[in-house]
Parts: sequence; structure tokens; C-alpha cells
Amino acid sequence: MLITSETLNMLTTAYQTSFQKGLKAASPRALEIAMKTKSTSGETIYPWLGQFPQLREWIGDRQITQLKAFGWLIKNRLFESTVIVPRIAIEDDQYGLFAPLFEQMGDTTALHPDRLLFELIQMGFQSKCYDGQNFFDAEHPLKMDNAGDEVLVSNMQPGVGPAWFLIDASKPIRSFVWQERLPYEFQTINTHNSERVVLKDEYLYGVRGRVNAGYGLWQLAFGSKAALDWANYAAARHSMQSLRGDTGGLLGITPTHLIVGPSLEQAALELLKAALVENGRSNIWMDSAKLIVSPFLD
Repeated sequence: MLITSETLNMLTTAYQTSFQKGLKAASPRALEIAMKTKSTSGETIYPWLGQFPQLREWIGDRQITQLKAFGWLIKNRLFESTVIVPRIAIEDDQYGLFAPLFEQMGDTTALHPDRLLFELIQMGFQSKCYDGQNFFDAEHPLKMDNAGDEVLVSNMQPGVGPAWFLIDASKPIRSFVWQERLPYEFQTINTHNSERVVLKDEYLYGVRGRVNAGYGLWQLAFGSKAALDWANYAAARHSMQSLRGDTGGLLGITPTHLIVGPSLEQAALELLKAALVENGRSNIWMDSAKLIVSPFLD
């Protein structure tokens, strides 16, 4: 191939098409359970995280409840992936060999939010959230009435097995945040006089994005390392559904998703998809939550 500006532009279009093909073919799950937000700086503060007021019967004067201001901060992170195409590969008409790399780059980019989010979820047993406790913790402090009396609330089950998680993703505010400063962008360095081409005799094609995942409301998530069976699943659901807010009212939480890693896929399928269980009994938990099996969980 004779390398000109026109042929390089054509090649960029072809590689970008392969990238988009991989991007569209992937099936990410992160935004099913995370709240997507737009960041406008290197970090974003979420001052409203905490318990919010509930409706009450209006008797007497209106009661004004201040939103808690914990100042929870999520810093954006910079990510990139780059493919090098040697100039001689283009000159010798070998450029088509690189198309699968760009398709794979698109697939990897599409699944990158899943990688960050599910790694964050798994670290929730030892990572702090807005109230100063670990995200999955047995001692989340919660004020139950206007007198300021505080109780400790749990959103976890202890154990020694692989972790599994229940999430309520039906609320406008969710248990996890997907934050975008700059979404993923396909970029190129392919002009004749660029320093890279002159010194290295190679063209660069890649993707760049500034994003991050962070913790939101712990009340909408439950983590367990106990066995994934009927009893523990039922206990976890009941624990979430029994949560009350600052004024003592039920929060109306209903788990929508069960999240597991590959090692618990069979147990999760038996729990949520099998019509019959031992002794021919009907499975009362069938389809009680959507199942996410993530390869990014151990």
C-alpha cells in the first residue's frame, strides 16, 4: 500500500469500525446496578449520601429534615489501551492482520466498567463507604428517631466461602456509582510528521477514558460469605427488606439482583432457575431476582 494521508484515514476508519464491532458485541452488566453520573473535574463530591427524609402525615408544623452531608468523594482515574501498527505492515499490505486486535480492544473497553465495578463490590468487605464503616459491615450507625438515638445495622453475613451479593437496583440512587469524566474515546497518532512515526516508524491507535466506580448507599446492597442456600438467601432478603430510615419508617427495599462469581454459578442457577428442588418441592425462590454471573468476581 502506498501510504498517504487518504490511505491512513481509510485505515483509521477500518480500525475504528472493528473497535465499534467489539464494543457493540459485548454484554456489560455494570449499568444494570450502578447509578451513572457525570463528573466535571478530577474528582466529584457527593454531599447528599446518607439517609434521606420520608413522607409523614402532616400534623402541626412541617418538619424540616436536613440531608446528611458526608462529603463522599470519588476521584476519576485515567485508563488507556494502545495498539502499535508498524509502518512496514501497512506498506506490505499486512494491516488487515491487526483488525482482530481492535475488535478485542472494543470488547475490553465495553467490559471495563464491569471490571472496575465488580472488583469494587468484592472489596466492599474491607473498603470504607460514606459513614466510615466498610461498605459491607455489621456495624453501620443509623439514627432511628429525632432524639438522635443510634443503632448499629448490618448489611452482611459472615462466612468463609466465596462471596455473593444482593442488590436493589430499582431506586434512583443506587448502591454503586459509575462516574464518567471523559467517556472512552478511540484515538490515533498516524500523521507522517508525528514524532512517533519519524523516530519509531510505527503508528499508534488506542482508547482513552477518565472514569471510576465508587460506593453509594450501603442500604441497597447486601454481601455474604455464607453458603448460598435457601436459608441464607431468605435471611439476606429479609434483612434488606427490614431496613428502616432515620425516622423509623421502612425504606421499601426489594432486592432485584443476585450477583455471584463463576464458582457459585451452579448454586445460583439452582436457587433462581430450577422449578423443582429436593423431594420434588416447588422452588419458592425461582425468579425472585435477576442473576448476574461476573467473571470479574472470584
